Amino acid sequence: MARRKRPEGTRAPNGASTIYFGKDGYWHGRVTVGVKDNGLPDRRHVMSKDEATVVEKVRKLERERDEGKVRKPGQRWTVEQWLNHWLESIVAPPSITENAHDAYRNAVRVHLIPGVGAHRLDKLAPEHLERLYRKMTKAGSSPGNAHQVHRTIRAALNEAMRRKHITENPAVLARAPKLDEPEVEPYSVDAVKRILEAAMQKRNGGRWAIALALGLRQGEALGLQWPDIDLDAGTLIVRRSRLRPKWQHGCSLASCGKRHAGHCPSRKPLRLDTGATKSKAGRRGIGLPDELVTLLKQHRAEQDRERLTAGQLWQESSYVFTSPTGRPLNPRTDHAEWKRLLKHAKVPDRRLHDARHTAATVLLLLKIPERTVMGVMGWSNTAMAARYQHIIAAIRRDVAQSVGGLLWRPAETVADAPTHGPEGDGPGLLNRPAQAI
Repeated sequence: MARRKRPEGTRAPNGASTIYFGKDGYWHGRVTVGVKDNGLPDRRHVMSKDEATVVEKVRKLERERDEGKVRKPGQRWTVEQWLNHWLESIVAPPSITENAHDAYRNAVRVHLIPGVGAHRLDKLAPEHLERLYRKMTKAGSSPGNAHQVHRTIRAALNEAMRRKHITENPAVLARAPKLDEPEVEPYSVDAVKRILEAAMQKRNGGRWAIALALGLRQGEALGLQWPDIDLDAGTLIVRRSRLRPKWQHGCSLASCGKRHAGHCPSRKPLRLDTGATKSKAGRRGIGLPDELVTLLKQHRAEQDRERLTAGQLWQESSYVFTSPTGRPLNPRTDHAEWKRLLKHAKVPDRRLHDARHTAATVLLLLKIPERTVMGVMGWSNTAMAARYQHIIAAIRRDVAQSVGGLLWRPAETVADAPTHGPEGDGPGLLNRPAQAI
């Protein structure tokens, strides 16, 4: 249907869209979509050799204006430019934790920029992201890694949409990689006893007792300082988390010959020793069992002896678990020590985080109220407890089967059951006459 032409000598009202044929041989369309920062009208321009194409573009701009989805004027970002800006200026610590920022940066640098960085930000499509996820999976990336990349680009594009650099988030429309929750595998009570017995033969044995009894995360346990613990009251407060060290060369142009900055004799730290807990719920107080209080008292006495032995080499840091010279433990070293401990205790090899799962399972088995368990474990939502329910149910069924096997055994196996109670003062449980109801 042909456009109705306006009578000659008349003008469109202020702010109305216009379409006209220019002297350059192109059709032009102009649409007022709002007001610029300086107060002048924000008038967008489209052009094409074909009039119908211009009409379609004008109508699209009008719809976006009416729905509040017009892209903000200014820099036309590429995906790479926006991701770098987002990392360095929007979500840089302390707005998020160092560990969260490291995870974002790894996803951006290793996968997103090489995979989709050259696309215009407003031209990125869900299909581009889905192809990237498939490519990662075929190259051997785990589903968890691919899902981390998906969460990263979704968060970055959500921010771009809030700032009106794009009108919709393609990562929300893209089909996310399927993520299977890792199975919770707590240790048995017997295995825990073997681990603790082996731990008592090593330095910092109390570190593993805290992991298995209280369920502290690795960073939380390594970040503990003596002022956080009241051994008289039997309480502990989690205030911080130990961060994995990051270094830069202290020499000129890596002249030390070391490839990794962490091995440079003049290395300089790039981050603090500790940071905030994983979430607000991570800052919490916990009561200590008497046995653990005793272990920590013994550990403090042993640390005092190490301080005297180290002499001037000792670096006072107030950390509960330290190296022989007083420095806080490196999480990598701590993880390697956990693996050696499992081998020494002759128990199945598991992740360090499974020590935390063990503590949570014990609390739930003891029927501690869910809200209390959340407080002890530092969970921020009840969904975490649901991950343990199938394990708790299975263990309780095993207990029920044991009870059933005892009470409903065939009669011939009960023949030798005692006919008197434990003190010999009356009939035993299985031989008492039935009581009237």
